[in-house]
Amino acid sequence: MVGRPHGLDGSFHVLRPRPELLAPGAEVTVDGTARTVERRAGTPARPIVRLSGASSRDAAEALRGRELRVPRSAAPPLEEDEYWAEDLEGCVVVDGEVRVGTVRRLLAYPSCELLEVDRPGAPDLLVPLVRDAIRDVDIETRTIHVRLEFLGEEG
Repeated sequence: MVGRPHGLDGSFHVLRPRPELLAPGAEVTVDGTARTVERRAGTPARPIVRLSGASSRDAAEALRGRELRVPRSAAPPLEEDEYWAEDLEGCVVVDGEVRVGTVRRLLAYPSCELLEVDRPGAPDLLVPLVRDAIRDVDIETRTIHVRLEFLGEEG
């Protein structure tokens, strides 16, 4: 995500960086517009980046808060039990035969990631992506099996 501007040349801090994806020359998309990483400075934990088409502080400020996206082909392979957030969004959440709801989005919290589950007629449910809460994730059938009992809910 594009953070606050850095300097006058269009550079900005990157929030929640994946530094291996931000090398000079890398292609990224911001708000549907393809751009190229022209410069990278800072540290892996706090990179500072300048993109093509953004050569002033005002241009960097206009991008602030926007998501930086890269093609999946540029990303390193996922490890076992890792998932792309967009693959989880829209999945049906169930506990056995009980339909719990639908994943609205993945939330990144400091302690773990959470699934925000939309439940018609009930408050949203936050499900931590931990083994005690998640029985199984089946991306092919777009189904996530959870343990409502662990979540303090009745099935």
